[in-house]
Parts: sequence; C-alpha cells; structure tokens
Amino acid sequence: MRTLTQIDAWLTPGEQLRDWLDPVFRIATSLIFIIGGIGHFAAHDYMLERMAESPWRDAVAMIGDPSWLLWLSGGVFVIFGITLALGFLTRISALLLLATLIPITIAVHVAPGHTGPLFKNIAIMGALLYLYANGPGRFAIEQSR
Repeated sequence: MRTLTQIDAWLTPGEQLRDWLDPVFRIATSLIFIIGGIGHFAAHDYMLERMAESPWRDAVAMIGDPSWLLWLSGGVFVIFGITLALGFLTRISALLLLATLIPITIAVHVAPGHTGPLFKNIAIMGALLYLYANGPGRFAIEQSR
C-alpha cells in the first residue's frame, strides 16, 4: 500500500500542469456537445429515425414534435457547448447542457443494447456537474477562482 501511495504522490501534477488541465477539461467536455449539436442539424433525418426506434418515442411525442425538439436540443448543444469551452457563463452552460442531455439520454439510450452510450452520457453528466460546482477554472473568459 505504501508503494502505491508513493506512486500516487509522484504522479501528482505540478501547479502549471494543473492550470492547463482546466481548459483542457472544459474543451474536451464541450466538444461532444458542439459536434453532437451540429449532428442534430446535419443528420437530422437519421436522428429522427433513431428517436422513432426508441421505446420512449410516445413520451417524446407528448413533450413536443420530435423534429422541433431535435432542432432545439441541437441549438442548445452548439451554443452552450461553445460558451462552456470558452469558460463563459460556465454554470448556466453546464446546467442547460445537463437539462438537455438528461431527457435525450432517457429517450435514446435507456433501451436494450445501449449500455455503452448510456454510461458515456452518465459520465458526461458527471463532468457537467463538476463544472457547475467548480466553475470554469483557469484560462476562461470568466474567472471564478
């Protein structure tokens, strides 16, 4: 156990590396939203087909027109993915992305055979909660620390 503790201490990054990890984390987290949001527009018909195959399609239709919901979620993903990457309105961005990701995850990934994408989205939700709680970190348009 002591050897593992020593290895862990040796692996602790220095202050300069920790500073750079803030924007890397923000940008890495935001890219899935920016690229995915663009996909909501570029692959609109394909995504509508995926929604139609969901066991939750009737519940989605009760919320609103699936095509309209896809456009709306794509817009939220792109706009607030960019603001998250920049470290601008970080907490609002994280919460709006989370609020959009949760119903999408339920509608599309809570289905047989979607375990990998489901847990990927759960991990992303954890990252968004972390950014909400801790703010943008270093090298951001807004400075919270």
